[in-house]
Amino acid sequence: MTRTGSLTAAVAGLLVAAAVPLAGTTAQPAAASDNGLSARPAMGWSSWSFVRRWPTEAKIEAQADALAASGLEDHGFVQVNLDDFWQKCDADGFEVDTYGRWAVDTGKFPGGIKAVADHVHAKGLKFGFYVTPGIARNAVTRNTPIEGTPYHAKDIADTSKTEKNYNCKNMYAIDYAAPGAQEFVDSWAKQFASWGVDYLKIDGVGSQDIPDVQAWDKALRASGRPITFALSNNLPIANAATWRRLANSWRTQGDVECYCGPGPSGSGYPLTDWSHVSARFTSAAAWQPYAGPGGWNDLDSLELGNGDRAGLTADQRRSHLTLWAMAAAPLLLGTDLTRLDAVDRAMLTNDRLIDVDQDAVAARRIVNSGVRQVWSKKESDGRYVVALFNTGTSGTSTVSVDWSRVGFTGSGDVTDLWSGSHKGVIANSYSATLRPGETRLIRVKPAGPPGTAAASPGFGVAPHAFPAGAVRPAPATPPAA
Repeated sequence: MTRTGSLTAAVAGLLVAAAVPLAGTTAQPAAASDNGLSARPAMGWSSWSFVRRWPTEAKIEAQADALAASGLEDHGFVQVNLDDFWQKCDADGFEVDTYGRWAVDTGKFPGGIKAVADHVHAKGLKFGFYVTPGIARNAVTRNTPIEGTPYHAKDIADTSKTEKNYNCKNMYAIDYAAPGAQEFVDSWAKQFASWGVDYLKIDGVGSQDIPDVQAWDKALRASGRPITFALSNNLPIANAATWRRLANSWRTQGDVECYCGPGPSGSGYPLTDWSHVSARFTSAAAWQPYAGPGGWNDLDSLELGNGDRAGLTADQRRSHLTLWAMAAAPLLLGTDLTRLDAVDRAMLTNDRLIDVDQDAVAARRIVNSGVRQVWSKKESDGRYVVALFNTGTSGTSTVSVDWSRVGFTGSGDVTDLWSGSHKGVIANSYSATLRPGETRLIRVKPAGPPGTAAASPGFGVAPHAFPAGAVRPAPATPPAA
């Protein structure tokens, strides 16, 4: 099957697997979104970390060109996501179009958003976009009509409440009990679909925005185009079942960026630091039960691609990718792909690592002792993937785990997934002495007497879904733009 081949049956099968527990496993979390998308975590690139507040048509197209030329596309990295600051502001907030929707900053995007999406699609890639809840103050002030209805902005705006927004601000809440409210969001979703959007991030979402998330879920389904639906950021875990039912991913913490660069608002290198990355160990463990086909725990951008200058050592970058893969998190690069570092490119094209992310199983943390952590997940062929971490910033540490903690007893046949080397059959337990920030990632086939494998919770999706050397398809294929 090629990258652009139909994956409808595969998607449907994985979504069914998410709702039906395997024999010997624990009950699964609340049903995932049934929009038929995101059977596996999204992979690609997002503009925020590197481009930050200054996106342009030329910059986004250059990153799409670099992604295609790098070979990363052949390993599953297919999203090109334009984040915030594509809009035009005035003193009162967002400038709006005839129907009260944000206006594109044509100084940054002279050809419009559809031109960028067309460029991305021409590379065989998928285009992602950005919005936040609410309705712009300028739309209410001008009382713009709601497309296709007799209603206007003032009919649906709750001006007693404002919505979080990180750019032009001045967003009022929407009263979803008012006639015309759903139709307003519908009109926006249809506009995005007409531009060729394949993935939509709605940012600034909290518990108070559940009506907005419901409205956008409904609108995207009715838009006439398959659009993966992502929520951001630092969403409350108390509403995890709701996010899972309505969306395809949700940010589990604040930004991974350190905002410690020399440029305006902390832009520039470094993009992140180890404290921001290592904080994800705790949130990934807490959110683990809610991930599975159709909906994923988003740990934020993957800051690999630009070597040490991104703010992490090579060991830390391997641990960064290993944790994201073990969590089955979206792999959305935040770096400058026009300057792809050779060491990082080798990490990102290691299909053994990609398979760990794309097996659609979120790992559990089974050891958490100081700087020593061990994570494990069981794949549907009966093998286990185990990651050992030294999360410290100084000193080596020996990290150990008994096979019984992993889920079986006896011996295990071990392969190192970073190097690909076969380590042979190892009895009872596994240990690794790790440098600060280093990880060891292994796949283990139980080799003990029959009947010694223990039940382990987790979604069962076969690893190695894509043969070695094959072009791996995207989780879902957009229609022609």
